[in-house]
Amino acid sequence: MASAAPAPTRTETDSLGSMEIPADAYWGIHTARADANFPITKRPISVYPDLVVALAMVKQASARANREIGVLDPERADLIDRAAQRVIDGEFHDQFTVGVIQGGAGTSTNMNANEVITNIALELAGREKGDYAFLSPIDHTNRSQSTNDVYPTAVKIGLSLTLRSLLEELDLLRISFLHKSHEFHDVLKVGRTQLQDAVPMTLGQEFHGFASTLGYDHTRLTENASLMFEINMGATAIGTGITTHVDYAPAVLKHLREITELDLVTSADLVEATSDTGSFMSFSSTLKRNAMKLSKICNDLRLLSSGPQAGFGEINLPAMQAGSSIMPGKVNPVIPEVVNQVAFAVAGADMTVTMAAEAGQLQLNAFEPVIAHSIFQSITWMRQAMWTLRVNCVDGITANRDRLGAMVGASVGVITALTPFIGYAAAAALAKTALLTNRNVADLVVEAGLMSREEVIKQLSPARLSGLEAITAAIPVISAEDLIEI
Repeated sequence: MASAAPAPTRTETDSLGSMEIPADAYWGIHTARADANFPITKRPISVYPDLVVALAMVKQASARANREIGVLDPERADLIDRAAQRVIDGEFHDQFTVGVIQGGAGTSTNMNANEVITNIALELAGREKGDYAFLSPIDHTNRSQSTNDVYPTAVKIGLSLTLRSLLEELDLLRISFLHKSHEFHDVLKVGRTQLQDAVPMTLGQEFHGFASTLGYDHTRLTENASLMFEINMGATAIGTGITTHVDYAPAVLKHLREITELDLVTSADLVEATSDTGSFMSFSSTLKRNAMKLSKICNDLRLLSSGPQAGFGEINLPAMQAGSSIMPGKVNPVIPEVVNQVAFAVAGADMTVTMAAEAGQLQLNAFEPVIAHSIFQSITWMRQAMWTLRVNCVDGITANRDRLGAMVGASVGVITALTPFIGYAAAAALAKTALLTNRNVADLVVEAGLMSREEVIKQLSPARLSGLEAITAAIPVISAEDLIEI
């Protein structure tokens, strides 16, 4: 049998020599070398579509700026502009093949973008891929740029785009907890501190607390997103702006703001901005904060649903899958467990960002690729974890009302509500007696002649025990229609 004919190729050349590139590939020799050098994660930069889109936005803004200031002719600028738009629109993402972890401070990512956009532009002009004499990835598509301003700018824009979807999912999860707080607003339960019985509260208050803490995180993440808006386009290699026209930086900023619809600003000190990664550290730490608080909520959900017979058994999580290969009928809290693990990964990624930021030297941090990968991965995993927590867990939680009521009725902790009337010492003595004799606290107080039955009943009403009488104005019962609008 005759062997298949070899796939057609084209020859490309760089300062190290020549290589054969598949004729149908939009990437070129720089990308090919990076693919060979960095087979680390087996994850191309295209796994983060917003990063690819952001790279194309930077190239498009640069083409428009270069045309405006007269350093790139209209024909070539228009071809680059149109090619970049196709990438922004979601085409050719499979051509962004370099690994997310790479040496060279992101040079391979920048060159991958330059080559793909250039070859798309060449096709638009009716020319062959690789016809770099007419349109060059470096001389034209990368005109007035360096990896050292393109890459961090694209990462910041990409993170800003990706964060939007995370914030949307975070708010949906917050609303889901709000719905449950409304559903459980009248379910009295025993609160706990240090895993010991404390004073009563409602299950609705507990779930409202979950919703509130997620709301605070939404605010913190939104505030920290502004750290991504300071860019260093025009800095080129080290911040001095070498090879750029004096009008380039303001021109490219104007076009980037129009394209991205973000309130971007050019750093006042481009040398500092080119070497500094502090904004990434701050942003990453805020993601970690959100992840840790989300993990704590999941710890609580697992504990409150533990059992179902020999644990807390206060709430029921939806049964999503069989929990054991040996114990029939066992169902595990798999959704909170997977969210916990995502949180652990986010904490580890934050440490990676911290170490990479510290390891930068002099005028450039060479480790921005691992910083970018770590933060993009954290956002992506957290968004997906929030989705599954909301859809596959929180929305389906139910309360074991009878069990909760029985635990409150038998709780010694309710005597705390009577201390203003009988004093701490008497309350402590009666609590000890109740525990030793398994007697009802209310009965003991009445028998001791410390309060009348009517007064005890009044002070131990669910509304007073949970503090709802005092905070009704602050946390009103919300209608289902109002919840939809929140």
